[in-house]
Amino acid sequence: MAKGIMIQGTMSNAGKSFIAAALCRIFRQDGYCCAPFKSQNMALNSFVTADGAEIGRAQAMQAEAAGIEPEAAMNPILLKPTTDTGSQVVLMGRPIGNMRAGEYFRRKKEFIPAIMEAYKELERKYDIIVIEGAGSPVELNLKKDDIVNMGMAKLAGVPVLLTGDIDRGGIFPQLLGTLDLLEDDERQLVKGLIVNKFRGDISLFRTGIDILEDRGKVPVIGVVPALNCDIEAEDSLDERLENKDITGVIDIAVIRLPKTSNFTDLDVFLQYEGVSVRYVSKTAELKKPDLLIIPGTKSTISDMSWLRETGLADAVKKLASNGTPIFGICGGYQLLGKTISDPEKSESGGETEGLGLLECSTVFTAEKRTVRTSGKFRDITGFFSFLSGAGFEGYEIHMGRTLSSGNVLTTTGGMYSGNIAGCYVHGIFDSAEVSEKIIRRLAEIKGVDLPIRYTDRRSYKEKQYDILAEGVRNALDMKLIYKILEKGAGI
Repeated sequence: MAKGIMIQGTMSNAGKSFIAAALCRIFRQDGYCCAPFKSQNMALNSFVTADGAEIGRAQAMQAEAAGIEPEAAMNPILLKPTTDTGSQVVLMGRPIGNMRAGEYFRRKKEFIPAIMEAYKELERKYDIIVIEGAGSPVELNLKKDDIVNMGMAKLAGVPVLLTGDIDRGGIFPQLLGTLDLLEDDERQLVKGLIVNKFRGDISLFRTGIDILEDRGKVPVIGVVPALNCDIEAEDSLDERLENKDITGVIDIAVIRLPKTSNFTDLDVFLQYEGVSVRYVSKTAELKKPDLLIIPGTKSTISDMSWLRETGLADAVKKLASNGTPIFGICGGYQLLGKTISDPEKSESGGETEGLGLLECSTVFTAEKRTVRTSGKFRDITGFFSFLSGAGFEGYEIHMGRTLSSGNVLTTTGGMYSGNIAGCYVHGIFDSAEVSEKIIRRLAEIKGVDLPIRYTDRRSYKEKQYDILAEGVRNALDMKLIYKILEKGAGI
């Protein structure tokens, strides 16, 4: 039977996902078979497992760090926001419908059997389970019937490490305030504190550690520095989405749609020296990029309305007419077409005109396509002709079906016309055959010489997990963590 340990945070983006990933890697390095788990994840960044189940991208990343294949049991409930007050509910990798927030909160106790069945499945297969919480465990208006923070810790009977983000300031109210707001039985589960994202001279924080331990009556497991490693982010709070003004020699602009999904599709370009990836949400931020990418979205029709309201729709069309290459992925591909309709209200319902840059139309259906895929670019013409024959691997996650009357882009579908292209494949740029050729071509057009040295995406990510693990291992008292694991919840 596996032993479990849980990472909770004082807030969203306190670093729970990264600490959990680091522990998965450390336990793997130490010879243990380890798995990640998050009972309920709210995110538009998702991943498709080998058997076609959809889970949060963070748990897939943590599974990679642990050296195992991601599976649905690692994230039994995934909430994908479709509006500000509602989400598509994915249970054990399959969508079961859209729910408004109030309905979900009334019904969430119904999902406890599925959560525990998934957790027990992992318990039977692994030595250690690293559980990640969500947001803060002391959102007092949301604590009733909690299934993801202290509620999950009690269900699994595991000890908790509480993580705070010192980079944002207020580390003492973060950690001590959270402890003070916990119920007595919840506070007993907290076996250690982690100060995350520290910058500067750690010796200046020695008294801070003493204060935390004296007032919190819980040991500080360690102070983790702000590490220089490139790990995929879980959600839209990631700081790289704010890089609107950082322009590299090669400038790639990405439309930051209100319901942007799977923005990690663009992370591969950050491996190249001299290349910037800017996320823009205003016409003034768009400027004149070398390449424009329209990413996926969980609410295509409403995001199309947003493009019109902000003026970005006209700005994108102007770039297209001036020859700027534009590539759309999944929802971005749908937006490039002529019409988008949702007769069954799979997302937001309704019908709208698209950008009209590709001769295709999309109709949403109740059936969701989630599948791993691989293929090659066909023998294509136009701006993206240099990609002809290039191979790729990735996955598809979409409700819509797109009918095209134009040139087919790849052996798995998609379309192109002149300097415009789009397809459904997430991860299509991860292949060196694709991303390297794109950067080389953009550099040729600008007449610049870049040191283009691509590292295989998988090898690159493995190196980043090792950097993360080394930094966290050196910062944490791993002997104490193993003692906490051995003792368990201890109540």
